[in-house]
Amino acid sequence: MKRFIELAALSVAILIVAGQHPAPAQTPSMSGGPVDPAIVEDLVAANRVLADEGVLDAYGHVSMRDPRNPSRYMMSRSLAPILVSASDIMEFDLDSTPVDQRGRLMYLERFIHGEIYKARPDVNSVVHCHTPSFLPFCVCQVGLRPIYHMSGFLGRGVARFEIRDFAAEATDMLVSNPELGKGLAKSLGDKQIVLMRGHGATMAGQSVKHAVFRAIYGALNAAVQLEAMRLGEVTYLSDEEALKGAEINDRFVDRSWTLWKLEALAKK
Repeated sequence: MKRFIELAALSVAILIVAGQHPAPAQTPSMSGGPVDPAIVEDLVAANRVLADEGVLDAYGHVSMRDPRNPSRYMMSRSLAPILVSASDIMEFDLDSTPVDQRGRLMYLERFIHGEIYKARPDVNSVVHCHTPSFLPFCVCQVGLRPIYHMSGFLGRGVARFEIRDFAAEATDMLVSNPELGKGLAKSLGDKQIVLMRGHGATMAGQSVKHAVFRAIYGALNAAVQLEAMRLGEVTYLSDEEALKGAEINDRFVDRSWTLWKLEALAKK
């Protein structure tokens, strides 16, 4: 799958690179307490799985709401996802303020995560990526639609985020403050994926397994859809077919997650 996405990406010749810089010191929040090592391991695995599958490269990030405390979430320090280990995981409040920064660099776009968690109590994991196969659908009015049952969640709707609607002046396209994060969360609404013009995509899930699944199969659907559109008229899933596919995939997400996690962590 990774190779297929890469080949499709070459055909559109689009590359967006987002910078990362030190953030100013912030007043720390109180910690929610020690985290189960198994939870941290899942978040580390999510970073590596998404890198292995070509959804994340040196950039992009994945987070998980703290299962002990819904007002906290966990995410790596600013680091290429394939390099993330347990010691890199940081705790944040929903304002995206670190609990224990210790001089570590943070992702500039952490506000994507905190503001979605604020707006969506049902969301427990968020993935943000710049996967090239998504980008044509971010800048064109052609809709990203479900090609096959594995991407049935797209039948629940695909949101769009136009950063100019939430900024008083031109930006660097990064969601690097709370106001833009709120705008992204508002644009996402009740959907599970939002396309960001000139930037990438963000996925939401009821668990880290579901968010990773949607990121991988959403990117693959985008690549396949681009190829299918070149051949001629495309027959997409009906709304009913897509929703039924999404339901079955949500039920059996452990099957793919177990495989991806095993393969990713075996490469330590």
